[in-house]
Amino acid sequence: MNSASEQNENLSPTPSPAASGNTSPAGSGNVIENNLSFGSVPKKLIMFALPFLLSNIIQSLYNVADMLIVGNFSGAAAMSGVNIGGQVTFILTNIIIGLCMGATILIGQYIGSGDREGLKSVTSTIITMLLALGVFFTVVMLLILDPVLRAIRTPMESYADSRSYLWVTLTGIIFIFGYNALAAMLRGMGDSKHPLWFVAIAGVANIILDLVFVALLGLGALGAALATVISQGMSMVLCIMFMKRNNFQFDFRLKSFRIDRTQMRLIIKVGLPSSIQNGVTSLSFLFLTTIVNIVGGVSASAAVGAVGKFNSFAFMPTAAIAGAVATMSAQNIGANRMDRAVSTCKIGCLMSMAITYAFFIFVQLKPEWVLSVFARDEQMIRDGVTYMSTFTYDFLIIPIVFNISGFLLAGGHSMFSMLTGLMSSVLLRIPTCYLFGIVLDHGLKGVGLGAPVASVGTLIVMIVYLSTGKWKRNAVADNNAVEMAGP
Repeated sequence: MNSASEQNENLSPTPSPAASGNTSPAGSGNVIENNLSFGSVPKKLIMFALPFLLSNIIQSLYNVADMLIVGNFSGAAAMSGVNIGGQVTFILTNIIIGLCMGATILIGQYIGSGDREGLKSVTSTIITMLLALGVFFTVVMLLILDPVLRAIRTPMESYADSRSYLWVTLTGIIFIFGYNALAAMLRGMGDSKHPLWFVAIAGVANIILDLVFVALLGLGALGAALATVISQGMSMVLCIMFMKRNNFQFDFRLKSFRIDRTQMRLIIKVGLPSSIQNGVTSLSFLFLTTIVNIVGGVSASAAVGAVGKFNSFAFMPTAAIAGAVATMSAQNIGANRMDRAVSTCKIGCLMSMAITYAFFIFVQLKPEWVLSVFARDEQMIRDGVTYMSTFTYDFLIIPIVFNISGFLLAGGHSMFSMLTGLMSSVLLRIPTCYLFGIVLDHGLKGVGLGAPVASVGTLIVMIVYLSTGKWKRNAVADNNAVEMAGP
């Protein structure tokens, strides 16, 4: 990236209407928007990222709780079922999160530029779109549930658990979609505190329900799925109650569910590449699960599931900071302050590296301890240690990749992010896992190499792209101008 002084030569010196401080738009009542295009960059980033970070950690903790409680009370087969069934739900959720990123970026840029009408129309459009998509995905996935489980070579010992977990989570997918969409909107407006409270309440409820359904009633993977859906539904209801009480842009009345075609096209242009990227990346993890099932069976599947839950916890701080970088950069780009957006990305990289590198050192020293927390199965622990011996080197690359990706998304460069994501997942990760894991017969150690190899390749491409200077263009503003001009 070029220096701030070099970038400012291409910027308008006129501040945006929203650049003077926290704003509350006409007609928005008590909802407070946190404008991030002024003030100390490190302070703003930390203050916005911290609730986002805590929210993701709590969400990660109650996902880990599923594995912990199922592993300790229902055994490796049920634990494998939660992992396999959860992978499919994870794909669908990540597709929607990618689409929500388009709305988040648009909301951030509208706030930065002071566009009230754009803010109002994009919120109603994304909520209506996601409601329709939630119903669609639920129906389709329930119809193809068994073929999907057979296609990924689900072990017979854990087939019933995988099926029950997936069936329940699919019937509740509308709640999972709903919470992630509403939380993304609040964060796009600069509010990362209230989503923290909602997910904290849901996290406590999830753990309590896990203990009731799994430990007390012995429902295994089915109980973990019920706990997940109920707690996510609680999060969504809390979000809606808060938004209605504070006169949010969208009032949740039937007549308000409508789609603005211009905003829909913008959401798709900005969000669809991220959605495809997230979907393909998640699908690559499903292929990874298939390879693991071939290499090692139930114990290997349970081990990779346990490592995955730990990694989700370890990566959540970096993901939270990268999400904060995306939101803060979007507002600053909307306010024509590219220098602050660049500073935000650099500071985000340094913060993420400090946290993730600490996790890397810990897991290198105590891999058995990490795995023994999930279950006491000796074979599972051995398989997990083998897998982690190579996989965890991804911890050294991910902080930089995540934050640069968040910065580029803020400027609307989602097509580039999609292409790098596809390259990482399809051209690098899956072939590496298959080559070293199966063809060269290195087993789980070979499978673990896929992640760091893919991240290194992605980082190299990102560095080349940044060196071209194309990242300076605000792709959202360009797309908006085209849409407003009409065909």
